[in-house]
Amino acid sequence: MNRRRCATAAITVVSALTVLASPMLALPAHAAPEPPPAAPPAGAPKKTLEQVRKEIDALYRKAAAATDAYNLAEEQTKQQSNEIVQLARMIVAGQAKIEELKTHAGAAARAQYRNGGLPESAQLVLTDDPQLFLDNAGRLKQGQKATKDLLGELNRTQAELTAYTQEAGENWTKLEANRVKQAKAKKEINDKIAAAKKLESELAAEELARLVKLEEDAQYRMQTTWLSSGILKELNGTATERGKKAVQFATAQIGKPYVWGAEGPGSYDCSGLTQRAWGAAGQAIPRTSQEQWRLLPRVDIKDMRPGDLIVYYRDASHIGMYVGNGAMVHAPRPGRNVTLAGAGSMEILGVVRPER
Repeated sequence: MNRRRCATAAITVVSALTVLASPMLALPAHAAPEPPPAAPPAGAPKKTLEQVRKEIDALYRKAAAATDAYNLAEEQTKQQSNEIVQLARMIVAGQAKIEELKTHAGAAARAQYRNGGLPESAQLVLTDDPQLFLDNAGRLKQGQKATKDLLGELNRTQAELTAYTQEAGENWTKLEANRVKQAKAKKEINDKIAAAKKLESELAAEELARLVKLEEDAQYRMQTTWLSSGILKELNGTATERGKKAVQFATAQIGKPYVWGAEGPGSYDCSGLTQRAWGAAGQAIPRTSQEQWRLLPRVDIKDMRPGDLIVYYRDASHIGMYVGNGAMVHAPRPGRNVTLAGAGSMEILGVVRPER
């Protein structure tokens, strides 16, 4: 019964190879659209442009956090898909090996049947020929060892097959869970971006221009405060050869649009840019800003050097690359392009160094 269950599960996993080899299908969205925000009550004071700016900024930051969740789920989905493919191949190989071992065992059984159903040991004991007994004793010992080895290998292979099937089933469950996470994050991203764009669309052209100016002023104030601490006097670290290559790649992307989930070459999100830049320098790093913050070695801000990554906001939802002279390069948000900005123009959480 266990073998039958293993075989059934193996067939299910192997059949899934066809699905995994195809591009992932987008999950259908059945949720009802969210109702539009309620109109402000009559006589309510109109929001100031600064309030609108902060609201838009908050929406884009939430979209960035959801983008990180989407990217992480996508990475895990790819990993689990690859693992399922490998396990399926191992299951197929294990089944073939079991069939081969069974063939050998069957051959031994047929040989015993041809000898009248008596095992070789019994035939040897019953022989009257002393010379035949001596000649065949060694062969019998070897045959018994071979039979024992055959049964042991058959049991080991069966145990491996059972383990492979169980692991494949667990990975399949994780794969489906990550697909659900991706779909949920995708919806949240689109909802937040749509809400931000709606707020922007309600502004007149003159107000939009003033909104951009307010964004720049807010960043300038933060950068000025950061520089007034005297931090530049302490930042004298020199980029390594890999760091220089990473900076060269990142700055060469200036002007390309931000697209959430994008990893180049035509567009990037914030962590897609930093990952590709360090990949071009020969150093693999995690995909998301939160994972880059969690897994890469941290350094003190005063020890920062070009090529290091600056992580922003308490939830590590944004990241940029320090390029020197108090500046960094980053992919800001939807509607903006990869650009240079002040390293202190946003709330700094910390600094990580991809080079170990």
